[in-house]
Amino acid sequence: MTPQTLNRPSRTRNLPSYLDAKNIGPWEIYLEQVERVTPYLGNLAYWVESLKRPQRILIVDCPIRLDDGSIAHFEGYRVQHNLSRGPGKGGVRFHQDVNLSEVMALSAWMTIKNAAVNLPYGGAKGGIRVDPRNLSLGELERLTRRYTSEIGLVIGPDKDIPAPDVNTNPQVMAWMMDTYSMNTGRTATGVVTGKPVNLGGSLGRADATGRGVFVATLEAMKLKGIPLEGARVAVQGFGNVGGAAARIFHDHGAKIVAIQDISGTIHSAAGINPHVALEKLRQTGTVLGLPDTEVLETVELWNVDCEIMIPAALEGQITADNADQLRCKIVVEGANGPTTPAADDILHDKGILVIPDVLANAGGVTVSYFEWVQDFSSFFWSEDEINARLDRIMREAFQSIWTISQQHQVSLRTATFIVACTRVLESHALRGLYP
Repeated sequence: MTPQTLNRPSRTRNLPSYLDAKNIGPWEIYLEQVERVTPYLGNLAYWVESLKRPQRILIVDCPIRLDDGSIAHFEGYRVQHNLSRGPGKGGVRFHQDVNLSEVMALSAWMTIKNAAVNLPYGGAKGGIRVDPRNLSLGELERLTRRYTSEIGLVIGPDKDIPAPDVNTNPQVMAWMMDTYSMNTGRTATGVVTGKPVNLGGSLGRADATGRGVFVATLEAMKLKGIPLEGARVAVQGFGNVGGAAARIFHDHGAKIVAIQDISGTIHSAAGINPHVALEKLRQTGTVLGLPDTEVLETVELWNVDCEIMIPAALEGQITADNADQLRCKIVVEGANGPTTPAADDILHDKGILVIPDVLANAGGVTVSYFEWVQDFSSFFWSEDEINARLDRIMREAFQSIWTISQQHQVSLRTATFIVACTRVLESHALRGLYP
């Protein structure tokens, strides 16, 4: 049942009271994205306000005993944005700048991402405000286990399934899985994904997000008439996503011309071997000083001549201040929320195609879904099977979203939100309100 007239309150009036109206942060970017897609939702716009507030927010205190015997307190979050299509799904990040607005936005983007590739999940996200570089391995384990115990009442294999994100890895997931299992009295491998393979993890998971970035980009390059062989690629962020994407592009004939990580930026018009760069990063903690490369200032990355720019670091990297500097043909968002709405408009005016995060980096959650399914069935697939299933899902999602973008003459981001919000709100409308 839909009323004749839709009352759509402003974002300011719908701002949750626990956020600072003067500094909303990443949540403001998400809200603007929802505003832009609302006119395309038809009668489903009646339910759109449900996308503007997370369904559940848990803020926890995580005290641990440090190695020197003192007690330290860390603030943790788990946000479940929307569960209309299934259990929550989204990563956990350990970072000194984690805050509620960021985790809210990330959980909402997970709702969109999961729906965009048609996974049976809602959106969730978690984080702890901590610089893990300042903790010993033992302290990191104690913090992970305390956080898991604190959020244990809202997570579970059929409730909310965490996964790795910034500064978390298979070892952290193993600690989370073990803690949850000890607290529930049974081994529950499906409570997290991104685990070590011998604890129920999936083959292909480590490279899944980077592989998804590659597959989505390849589809866009075909449509834009850009050959892969010799295509110049610049990568911001050289971790799990950026490093894997760089390797896969390089191995398929593209040329990595610039790499930026936390230590600095290197450039070579002749091309950089990412396998060599990753080994140097592993041994020395930096890519700087790689032979036959020049060091650029951080801001100069955006001026690099290339066909493909992959921001794979943190959110808010391409803004109105630097978007006009980009000299690429396609931006592929390996990170979550790296481009602001104002920058989106500038890139569109410049004729630069943006493959949005909620589509481009969906490879990770897709293989996480495969891992979850394998854990439930206790039957595991080969890496070739996983990669083939991932490639098919990413290609089909890109093609369907491209069709919507052409039909409505909108950006790929807006088209992705049209597809995803329609699926989420249709589920919400069918389920109705309880009580």
